[in-house]
Amino acid sequence: MGVSRATVQKWLANGTYIPDVAVGGKMFYSLDSLRHISPIKDMLESSWDEELQTKPLRPYTSIELFAGAGGLALGMEKAGFSHLLLNEIDHDACRTLLTNRPEWHVVEADIHHLNFSKYRGEVDLLTGGFPCQAFSYAGKQGGFADTRGTLFFELARATQEIQPKVLLAENVRGLLVHDSGRTLNTIRQTISELGYTLIEPEVLRAIMYQVPQKRERLILIAVRNDLVDALPAFSWPKPYKRVMTLRDAFYAGELYPTDVPPSEGQRYPEKKRAVMELVPQGGCWKDLPEAIQREYMGGSFHLEGGKTGMARRLSLDEPSLTLTCAPAQKQTERCHPTETRPLSVREYARIQTFPDDWSFEGSLSAKYKQIGNAVPVNLAYAIGRSLVRLLNAITNQQL
Repeated sequence: MGVSRATVQKWLANGTYIPDVAVGGKMFYSLDSLRHISPIKDMLESSWDEELQTKPLRPYTSIELFAGAGGLALGMEKAGFSHLLLNEIDHDACRTLLTNRPEWHVVEADIHHLNFSKYRGEVDLLTGGFPCQAFSYAGKQGGFADTRGTLFFELARATQEIQPKVLLAENVRGLLVHDSGRTLNTIRQTISELGYTLIEPEVLRAIMYQVPQKRERLILIAVRNDLVDALPAFSWPKPYKRVMTLRDAFYAGELYPTDVPPSEGQRYPEKKRAVMELVPQGGCWKDLPEAIQREYMGGSFHLEGGKTGMARRLSLDEPSLTLTCAPAQKQTERCHPTETRPLSVREYARIQTFPDDWSFEGSLSAKYKQIGNAVPVNLAYAIGRSLVRLLNAITNQQL
């Protein structure tokens, strides 16, 4: 449902929702008692299986910018897209892409130096998860000129040169409120100036799309103006019938046919391992004895806020918290549920729904970074199916 444990505790305290059964010290709600609540209703009445049958009416082409380790590209490939070009500046990420898909046309280069004009008129879909570090000044004057100096400008420039039928951009949900909303307004204005109609952006929660992770991404989709008028309303992907947990990620079952394979991973220093050993599944620093809390937290002990990412052990029966670029950072700990160690590389990859045969190149830290920055494959696949339905409608319109 996307609510915190604290919210559930409030429900218990004021009787908003009463658990139906207790098993092994845990309380459970029946689906019947919650089926009127929107996320639950959407899952129970989902047309996921029907949408899985989505197939392209013809081969659809795509170009991806800021491709990273290939989470978005792999999901789009599964949906039926053929990649004409993938651009990425990080050397290890490019090696990862080419190791797994040697047939892909991967260009390792600074996007500022690329000219995309030769692809004009050949591309159905342009995608890019653009970094937005330089957006703090955007929105002061408005429009295309404001985005110069940011990597969104490069996505906009590529759109101008390629003229794809559809544009997909993805980012963190914080972009919605960045710079008091001026950043997103600048993006809207830029997309309009480029001759595209922006579908109202959505924040998609990965747990709704067969991803065992509480990750949220802002998705922006725009259609070229000459194609938009006769199209039906865009349909965002429907959710899966249930939420996947770390048990689904790590053990053979519905999500993977085998248990997670062994792989390399970080290890805790002995002093930290001794502290983490005391944290129960799903717990954090608050579950430690007070004396150890004070020592471990240091100055953070007296700060406000829950700080529940600190000394955090994940739970097998819940989705993972959003993965970061490293599993053992003090502020965003991602400890294995039953073993006292950080998550391994393959565990990281499964939480992002990469297949087990998708290998990652570079140092251990480079592998964690690539996986942590990726779009979950199953989320990308669900979005890809919606985009295929959109392009099928465009294709039918042009027949």
